[in-house]
Amino acid sequence: MFSKLLPEIEQDIISASGIIPVVYEGIEHTYDTSASLPETSYHNSHELLYLRDGKVELTINGEVMTLEKGKVVIIRPLVKHKLVIKSRKADIFNLYFGFVHDDRELKSMKKDPASSLQSNVAGPTMQIPGLLAQISLENFLQFADLGVTEDSEMARQPFFVVTGTEKKEICYFAETIVAEMAGMGAAKEFLIHTLTMSLMIYLARAMHKEWEESLRVKNGKAKELVQIARDYMDENFESGITVTDASSYVFLSQGYFTRAFKDEMGISPMNYLMQKRIDKACELLADNQIKVSSIAVQSGFSSPQRFNVAFRKLKGMTPLEYRKNLEKQEG
Repeated sequence: MFSKLLPEIEQDIISASGIIPVVYEGIEHTYDTSASLPETSYHNSHELLYLRDGKVELTINGEVMTLEKGKVVIIRPLVKHKLVIKSRKADIFNLYFGFVHDDRELKSMKKDPASSLQSNVAGPTMQIPGLLAQISLENFLQFADLGVTEDSEMARQPFFVVTGTEKKEICYFAETIVAEMAGMGAAKEFLIHTLTMSLMIYLARAMHKEWEESLRVKNGKAKELVQIARDYMDENFESGITVTDASSYVFLSQGYFTRAFKDEMGISPMNYLMQKRIDKACELLADNQIKVSSIAVQSGFSSPQRFNVAFRKLKGMTPLEYRKNLEKQEG
């Protein structure tokens, strides 16, 4: 059953995104300070470097950083990097992954005999076509609809340090994939595919959070997105849009968007939408020819019942009572 299901799932993903994620290889290394590592290395694949134990110095495109136990870094294809061991021993797990247009590209790849003979080989032992290095992580992440696009600033960065709660899951899926690749369990290919998809989703979440954090610390960027979302809400509140719709419009998570909106506007986006709808309803209630049930719909409420509850909460009276008060004032 799984052998029949897998091609169908892959075809659905290819139809939606044009590519499918694949793990080329996973390698475990234990180095000491005497290890002879290359001066620089780069690969046609994305590289996930997970430092299980120890301390290393990693230089990427001239930028030097110190990594200690538990750190995870994603290095993009064709980005030069250098590793120097700074502790007595360093336990490093490397996962090489990328994206292919179909299964035939993956099956055409072979192990590189010259590389596999080297004990301290840097990079995958599999020969990966250079064309695959041109497919960015963002190409696939757009399929996940998390706002990480090819034209975002993150896409221009040569590496990405994984932080936050996703790190634990990313390491788990990476190591489980490698264990499955080495095993002979039932439905192996299907499970590897499922785990790889899960890994990509957690990577997307981690990158999305990093992108949001970069907006927070950048002057004016979060403010600009809040203003764009506010204009969107002003133009569409009558059509029943939600806070989720507004946050998605500017590619922010609902939680981050809510905090940024309240910081900028002094009111939550939910209350802002509600106030816009009630203000519109008050305008319409001045016209006795429009039914209250119709006003609810025209103001963006999903039902007359929700309209009544919201109106009473903000105005302290029902819509009908508000209309009668208007009539008395005019009389």
